[in-house]
Amino acid sequence: MKLACNLYVDGEFEGTIQSEKEVNIGKNGHVKGEITTNRLVVQGFIEGSINAERVEIKAQGKVHGSIESAELVIEAKGLFEGNSLVKKKERALEKVEKTTQINKS
Repeated sequence: MKLACNLYVDGEFEGTIQSEKEVNIGKNGHVKGEITTNRLVVQGFIEGSINAERVEIKAQGKVHGSIESAELVIEAKGLFEGNSLVKKKERALEKVEKTTQINKS
């Protein structure tokens, strides 16, 4: 799924999500796959790899997999199990823009 807008997932999704804006996984959301976006907010459950400028795991949120981001915020009671790579903000933006440009071609 390739988007130039915000996305809110409050059900089950399996596959790849690429968004230039924000992806929000709701409390009932369960995503299995790869997410590339500018900002990701997790209130549900993600299994897979994440590449974003900013990732926020809220109190009920759970992530199992890998996160590559410039900013990672985990609220109290939020769960993260896996690998994390913190990168410079400029590199995160470049990767999101490159992915978007490639997909528009």
